[in-house]
Amino acid sequence: MMKLTIVYDNEIYKKMPGKSDHGFSCFIETNNHNILFDTGTNGNILLENMKFLSINPNTIDIVVISHEHYDHNGGLSLLKEHLDNPMIYRLEVDISSKDTKEIRVTKPMQITKYIHTTGRLPGNPLDEQSLLLETKNGIFVVTGCSHPGLKQILAIAEKQGNVTGLLGGFHGFSDFSILKEIQNIYPCHCTKYKKEIQEQFPKNSFSCGVGLTLKL
Repeated sequence: MMKLTIVYDNEIYKKMPGKSDHGFSCFIETNNHNILFDTGTNGNILLENMKFLSINPNTIDIVVISHEHYDHNGGLSLLKEHLDNPMIYRLEVDISSKDTKEIRVTKPMQITKYIHTTGRLPGNPLDEQSLLLETKNGIFVVTGCSHPGLKQILAIAEKQGNVTGLLGGFHGFSDFSILKEIQNIYPCHCTKYKKEIQEQFPKNSFSCGVGLTLKL
């Protein structure tokens, strides 16, 4: 089983405690590892939201940065002070970092059991990686901003299996037809057409925000 908790987002989920801010971060708990996907913009807000949500940052042993924009890597420097020798997977490593092990992601690879990265995908204005989570129901995709385009990201995901879930920032994505077979859609963060997606898929798309939790 995996549990996902949104700890940083532009919105608050319903009336959950925490602070909204432009950025994104998703905490992924598995039986073997605790993974933080992106770190939002502000480290103080990130840590405060974790406290509100009863998440101890010291339990995080893997960090994945989708791409090197401030609203996805901005909280990392402060977060590092609360981590204990984590593995950090990112597209551009910090060669000055001595207290963490950073791994440069170039191609699809396994992060841990049941969790893979798409590898570095070309995007505009920046390249990006997304996470593919293997669940009993199919592949659940977690994106940062989807700068490479959701079509490209989902094409990579479909090589791993049937895509049944999608969560994260979709940016300016508007080819809504490719979402029609996905059972659970969570537009977050920078999604420009969030309202339109929810109107087209009222039974399959759901609200996102700080405090949202999902069990896969």
